[in-house]
Amino acid sequence: MKGLADSPLRNLLWILAFLLVVVAVSTFAYAQAGWSVGDAFYMALLIIYTVGFSEVHPVNTLYLREVTIATMILGCTGMVLLGAALIQALTVTQIQQFLGGARVKSDIDKLSDHVIVCGFGRIGVMAARDLAASGAAFVVLERDDKRYAEARDLGYLAVQGDATDETVLIAAGVARARVLATVLPHDAANVFITLSARSLNAKLQIIARGEAPTTQTKLIQAGADKVVLPTHIGAERIVEMILFPETARFLHGSDRMRDFGKILRDLGLQMEVVVVDKTAAAGQTIEELEHRGAGAFFVVQINRRDGDNITQPHPSTVVERGDGLVVLGRDGGLLSAALSAPAPRPRAGRTTY
Repeated sequence: MKGLADSPLRNLLWILAFLLVVVAVSTFAYAQAGWSVGDAFYMALLIIYTVGFSEVHPVNTLYLREVTIATMILGCTGMVLLGAALIQALTVTQIQQFLGGARVKSDIDKLSDHVIVCGFGRIGVMAARDLAASGAAFVVLERDDKRYAEARDLGYLAVQGDATDETVLIAAGVARARVLATVLPHDAANVFITLSARSLNAKLQIIARGEAPTTQTKLIQAGADKVVLPTHIGAERIVEMILFPETARFLHGSDRMRDFGKILRDLGLQMEVVVVDKTAAAGQTIEELEHRGAGAFFVVQINRRDGDNITQPHPSTVVERGDGLVVLGRDGGLLSAALSAPAPRPRAGRTTY
């Protein structure tokens, strides 16, 4: 009995099954008196739903009266129980939603220095999974009902709402958060979220996703600390695997290196392979490149286009077009900027050569 009381849905199913049995038995009993199946079924429904219409056929025998009385008692009892079960199911569902929302709000209010992930799409799911594996405290913001439910089913703290709405960001504790990652597939939304989050927390570290390369500047101007271009990263990884398959396999193809990469990310570092194209980086020395990067990275290996690998290259080693540079640094984006920027030209007084 306790199990039934604890499960409104189970109660509802049992009562519906009971009513179906009553209807079936009553229909069979009336049919045994010579009534057609249609008339018998109609009579059973009239009695169970207490509509009050007149009988299909006269109930003028002891057998018919006994069947009618039994159908009244069992059918009316079932309908009363059905109404109660429906009320119980609706009430319990509403209470659970209220208590669940209150519990989530209470848990979020206790957070400090946490991470906010805006969007629970493909990238948001992977980010949340890695954050959960590392034990970091985080909150997911998602507008879509289905994705929000998925986040809650996985046990993540989640707030349902539009992340471009400041009230939703406040509900996620943006004023106390350490990092906000906005990974929506819409650049305009990511720019707006970045603006709102920066206005609410000046010390917040904001990592924003960008689809179009032209959006990177807008996100930086809006207040983003770092911009991730998934398409650009994917293209670089493909080129890396094509030109330097052994190095790509070494960096990304083993559990040990993936664990090492996770440790680097926890330290705010990353290791990657950058292919030198026809920009000003070609013809520069390692020392010059690292100087242009302002100490943000250093080159640990050069993979020559002809297959020769130079480990721990000397600062005077010249980088050639088509080389792959294995780089360790704080932000690969700074390296990309250093490689694409023109080399500084020597100056003598006011004259630039």
